Amino acid sequence: SVVAFAPIHNSQSKTSYYAAESSLVADTALQISEAAASLRGKIIVVKYGGNAMTSPELAKGFCQDVAALQNLGIKVVVVHGGGPQISAMLKKVGVETRFEGGMRVSSSEVVDIAEMVLCGSVNKQIASSVCSAGGRAIGLSGRDDSLLQCTKQENKDGYDLEFVGKVESVNTKLLESILDLGITPVVSPIGTGIDEESNVAYNVNADAAAGRIAGELKASRVLFLTDIAGVLDKEMKLLRNLTVKQIDELIDDETITGGMIPKVTFATSAVELGVGSAFITDGRIPHALLTQVLSSGNSDSEGGTIVTI
Repeated sequence: SVVAFAPIHNSQSKTSYYAAESSLVADTALQISEAAASLRGKIIVVKYGGNAMTSPELAKGFCQDVAALQNLGIKVVVVHGGGPQISAMLKKVGVETRFEGGMRVSSSEVVDIAEMVLCGSVNKQIASSVCSAGGRAIGLSGRDDSLLQCTKQENKDGYDLEFVGKVESVNTKLLESILDLGITPVVSPIGTGIDEESNVAYNVNADAAAGRIAGELKASRVLFLTDIAGVLDKEMKLLRNLTVKQIDELIDDETITGGMIPKVTFATSAVELGVGSAFITDGRIPHALLTQVLSSGNSDSEGGTIVTI
């Protein structure tokens, strides 16, 4: 019988291919291992909202990311929004709402609806989905154990925002005790009043809540998931690395405008409070959270702006 041998160049080609594949897998594993080791036991805070929350596929991926980070020994706090869900419910029950200076004017009736939506269906769905993905999570309202203690938010243009809250302090002991149990707190941004107003509920901007929580926890990182690539210059190109001073200059020359101003403001506030770095990240990218965290802050990673002192 005749034995047929494959041409030697094919064998060499396959060997080169498998060597390249093996090298890529090894490089990726080493990068993940290095990033995870640097963050093991540390806290990251994530503001979760936008398309990352409303798209079923992206939402599933986000909860898988939280579970994966937990399994790598990283402590995760999730602060979620829910503006579209609130607006839909307000419309359904016939309650009018409006925005002033980018903030929802929140009458007591609006806050009641917001609390029902955020602390009820939205919050519990996120916590449940993290658990379904193999992680551990518990849903909390900012009113639970006075987690988010607030005063009335004053609008710089003189608008009365009614029951919109400014976070004055955070019950970090509650969050730290939950994190030490290996559980992710999922926080809905409904705050509580202070002292004689302790029974008053306040609607809190989720970006503001995430930034303040990260600052008071002295988190290693805070991430804001958005619906754009990050902070863009006037030519619509991504600015990957910014300092607090540069952000102030970009706001002054109107490079940063509109809804991005609150995000960068809360990001800068967080790093000024002691957070290692703040990331404004494109939440439309599948597994954006895991990708950004395990990139070790690599400015060549896909999407996102890193804010530092």
